[in-house]
Order: sequence, then C-alpha cells, then structure tokens
Amino acid sequence: MTNPGGKYQLPLPARMGLAAEFYRYCKAHELRFQRCTDCGAWRHLPRPMCPECGSFNYQWARASGRGKVYSWITVVQPMLPAFNDAVPYIVPLVDMEEGVRMVAMLEGVAPEAMHIGMAVEVYFEDATPEITLPRFRKAR
Repeated sequence: MTNPGGKYQLPLPARMGLAAEFYRYCKAHELRFQRCTDCGAWRHLPRPMCPECGSFNYQWARASGRGKVYSWITVVQPMLPAFNDAVPYIVPLVDMEEGVRMVAMLEGVAPEAMHIGMAVEVYFEDATPEITLPRFRKAR
C-alpha cells in the first residue's frame, strides 16, 4: 500500500532466520514453503523441524499460490497509525493447496463479497527495493 508519492508506508515484516529465506523467494516472485525431505509434509510458518516426523531435513518447494478462504477479518479500526488510510482491509486465513494455512492482505474484494471457500491466489507487491510482499486476490 503506497502513498501518492509511490513510497510504501506500512510496517514491513522482520526478515530474520527462516523468515528471511521465505522473503528472499518472495523477492523473486516465487511462493515457496518448506517441505520435509523425509516424509514430504509441507509446513508454514517456516521452522527448523517437521511437525509430522521430527526431521530437520527440508527443502524450499515451490507452491501453487492457490487456496481457499478458511476465515477472515475485516479490519475497520487500525492498530497502528500507519494503517489509518488502509481501512477497511481484509486479512484472510487461506487453506493453500499444499495443505498449509497462510495469512496475507487481500486486495480487490469488498468486505460484503467475502465468503468461506472463496478461491484466491497469491500475487506479489514490490513494497521496497529490498522486500516483496505476498498478497491475495480473488482467483481468476
């Protein structure tokens, strides 16, 4: 979400540890999740150990970027002043095709049009020269 001068105005996520790897792929406009190389389980949020088998072995596997809305919130009262001009905005919890859940802002859908099961897809917003953010939009 940029202002009229084109500068991104909202807080940016921390890019430390395994989250830095996730955002490195986003910068390349690729959605990748960790996938256990021992049992094949997908995981997100990034973490060192597989919750299914306990393995520390994984790869960053490319994800489809498609999913369905499991739930959502419509933010009407900003928690930080930086979000004053953004309200109302929608933040869905999305069941991704890979079996993980992901949260990101949803663009281009009116709050009254939201429904559980809505098909969405990821796209990428180049927020700054250093960071690209995943966002959701209604699937085409």
